[in-house]
Amino acid sequence: MPILIVQTKETEKESVMDDLRLDINSVEYSTELLKKHFPKGATVWLVIRQVSRSGMYRHISCHSVHDNEVSWLSYHVAKVLKWTYKEKTHSVGVGGCGMDMGFHLVYTLASILYDDGYALKQRYI
Repeated sequence: MPILIVQTKETEKESVMDDLRLDINSVEYSTELLKKHFPKGATVWLVIRQVSRSGMYRHISCHSVHDNEVSWLSYHVAKVLKWTYKEKTHSVGVGGCGMDMGFHLVYTLASILYDDGYALKQRYI
């Protein structure tokens, strides 16, 4: 005897986040989460956690602040950018020197999320 599954309005998915709720390690989930925390014009708060002796590599953590709550989003930023996540410092590994690497990180993130590198602002804590 076949089983019939009837989908009612209460069981319908309302957003992409509902579809991706169980797979928190996916790039799609991280992208939607970052768009929620960083709408266009939002500020990405950065902390430089560690700098290599040569100065060519940094660990930068990324945060959002809403209603006096700080959210640590470095893992999801690293996932979307396909850059290294540094578990020891809970931050994104950024290579390079000679320019503001925090700006580079936020510009690249905004380019991926909104196709506009200047859609997000950055500040250091």
